[in-house]
Amino acid sequence: MSKETSASEQAYATVKELIVAGELPGGELVSEGDIAGRMNISRTPVREAFLRLQVEGWMRLYPKRGALVVPIAPGEAEHVVSARWLVETGSVRSLAKNDPVRTELVGHLRESLSRQREIAATGTRAEFSAADADFHRLIVRAGGNPLLDAFYSGLRERQRRMTTNSLAREPEQILRIVDDHTRLTDLIEAADADGFSAAVDAHMRRTHGLNAGGMQ
Repeated sequence: MSKETSASEQAYATVKELIVAGELPGGELVSEGDIAGRMNISRTPVREAFLRLQVEGWMRLYPKRGALVVPIAPGEAEHVVSARWLVETGSVRSLAKNDPVRTELVGHLRESLSRQREIAATGTRAEFSAADADFHRLIVRAGGNPLLDAFYSGLRERQRRMTTNSLAREPEQILRIVDDHTRLTDLIEAADADGFSAAVDAHMRRTHGLNAGGMQ
């Protein structure tokens, strides 16, 4: 990998994380020079990163003006939550009768809960959004379907951005999210797929400020 390619990858990862973490909010216009100066690199790799982020729908480029950070679109939260609900509930139903896999998953989820409590006490919104996304991905991965796992991974950064925005709007809900995750873990341990289905829907809708009763 050349230095220029490496710098481009670094710029891409950095700018995307700034967007996901809310440090570059939707609607903000960003210049190549701003990012290049911030990272102490040339504008060329930043331009390449911006082009890549435009293709992925995170930015919209305006010649000689800069790049607009694309806001979360109307309806996007509903679509992401609906997709997550389908995949997560399907995973839990698939492992409800598989005691060894379910037991292993519950162990991993309880480790994740410990980490979430630590972050809730001393960490940042961006760190918690990452831990939150990883908690839910553990559930999907335990279902053993690599296609659904890959699909869910594609939602991860959009999920993180939504969670970070929700925590910025309502910081005190972080402890409620951890409580919700504890409840979800208990339901998985009890092999209660129906209970999990209702609880995860309510959890995601409450977290992201959506109307209740969507995916029963």
